[in-house]
Amino acid sequence: MDEIKCECGHLNPYGTEVCGSCGKPLVNSGSDRLLNMRYEGAARRSQTYNKSIIDKIWNFFSSVKVGVTIIVITLLASSLGTLFPQEMFIPPGADPATFYAEEHGALGQVYYSLGLHNLYGSWWYMLLVAALGTSIIIASIDRFFPLYKALKSQRVTRHKSFMKRQRIFGTSRVDNEDTTMAQAQDILKNKRYNVREENGNLLAEKNRWARWGPYVNHIGLIIFLIGASLRFFPGMYLDENVWVREGETVVVPGTSGDYYLENEQFTEEHYDEDDERYEAAMAEAGEGAQFEETFRTDAVLYAPDEEATVGVDQELEEIDRHGIEVNDAFHFDEYAVYQVDRKLDELAEMTFDVEDTETGEVVDSFTVDLNNPDGNYTLENDEVVRIHSYFPNFYIDEEGVPTTESDVPENPAFIFEMENENTGQMEHTFLGIQANYDVSQDEEGNQYAFSMSDFDTNHVAGLTVRKDHTIPFLIAGGGIFLIGLTQGSYWAHRRIWLQRKDGEVWIAAHTNKNWEALKRDIHAITEQTQVTTPQDQTDETHEEDENQQEHIQS
Repeated sequence: MDEIKCECGHLNPYGTEVCGSCGKPLVNSGSDRLLNMRYEGAARRSQTYNKSIIDKIWNFFSSVKVGVTIIVITLLASSLGTLFPQEMFIPPGADPATFYAEEHGALGQVYYSLGLHNLYGSWWYMLLVAALGTSIIIASIDRFFPLYKALKSQRVTRHKSFMKRQRIFGTSRVDNEDTTMAQAQDILKNKRYNVREENGNLLAEKNRWARWGPYVNHIGLIIFLIGASLRFFPGMYLDENVWVREGETVVVPGTSGDYYLENEQFTEEHYDEDDERYEAAMAEAGEGAQFEETFRTDAVLYAPDEEATVGVDQELEEIDRHGIEVNDAFHFDEYAVYQVDRKLDELAEMTFDVEDTETGEVVDSFTVDLNNPDGNYTLENDEVVRIHSYFPNFYIDEEGVPTTESDVPENPAFIFEMENENTGQMEHTFLGIQANYDVSQDEEGNQYAFSMSDFDTNHVAGLTVRKDHTIPFLIAGGGIFLIGLTQGSYWAHRRIWLQRKDGEVWIAAHTNKNWEALKRDIHAITEQTQVTTPQDQTDETHEEDENQQEHIQS
């Protein structure tokens, strides 16, 4: 679009409201209204161009209303995720499909069905975060660069309309202009103003850097949002639970088989019942109450032996060992393993007796590893017991079919089969806790009867494996945001113009906030020179803090 030429000869971009050289108002030049100094009257792309699709997208995201709307929608969506615990915070091993319905009823089922149990990792929530980031970036660019260029290229000598339309403005008759200007210059320098002189006129400026506070905030927010978004990229963030039984070795989640962890022993210790520190608490909790003092998993870390032959069972080499407690994680490489839960006395093995019903004698016994059962067990008489079906956590479904709720042996049940040596037919027996049924088709019954004779338990440690490469982004973003907040909140950008006009000294001033402090600086000039106190041309009861507006607009 055509540039706008000011009477001073300076060419201004289309959309400029105040000449970037002399400060003459280019819009409503005959008006007496105060100038809008928020962006120094500089042209902004969003207020100038609106033709191409890029212009329309730019203008959409640079809008304050759009930005506030995105923030409100994001906050409302985020609040929905706090109604019930997110999936990562439900008990380890719990099935989300049933957990929310059982714990929170119909509302919990709806919560799960809508995908709110994993809200912060959903595509639409990430799209909201991306839209928010886009709005912040575009709004900042749209406002920062015009403001920066305008302040960087501002001249000392300003047009008389610019001076008159400042909030603080006044004229004074003095005996000697040179003496008055020199005195004012010394006073302002003593107050740490950066004073520039041009053609006998003065521009005193202080704390321009405070003007960039909102944009520093935005940089911090963008970095913080990037860090939060990186949590959903593979390899950047890991937070997974794993149950490890005593004596068991498992692959550390997220390491692709590079590390293995063994639970050598799990220990739980309780406070002494006679401990006076907890006497009142134990009495309030009731008889038999116990307070756990220590959860400890004696863990051993392994890595595959690099010298082992490829294609055969890989041998593991011990790397490190550590006792994992609630406040003492096991750190290795870029991972940390935390103690978060435990399960005491989980069924580990069951021993069964096999009895010949004809003789009443026990033929033999066999032991089943409930976490890794064998398919066949050979008895002393060379008969073979086969596991036809195994249900670690047995229940009967709605169709009357036996099934299992999980792979955890909380209520184990079996269907064993053996061959009847007299008939050659296969015999089947259903055996569970307090359940023992002959399920064969033979009317004469089974030749062999099964019964549980013994069982063994072990403890299971609930561990959480974490890796987080996003922490530096979050810390940096939060730190930069606080710097910008401090920068924009505790300092103000102040400017005072002193100019010679027709035998008078004109004074005008502007600040983005804290006008009273600026008036005190001006008062120091009027006290020690012949410059009279300028007028505040705005009704202070309707004052708008431009610094706050700048934050909102940005």
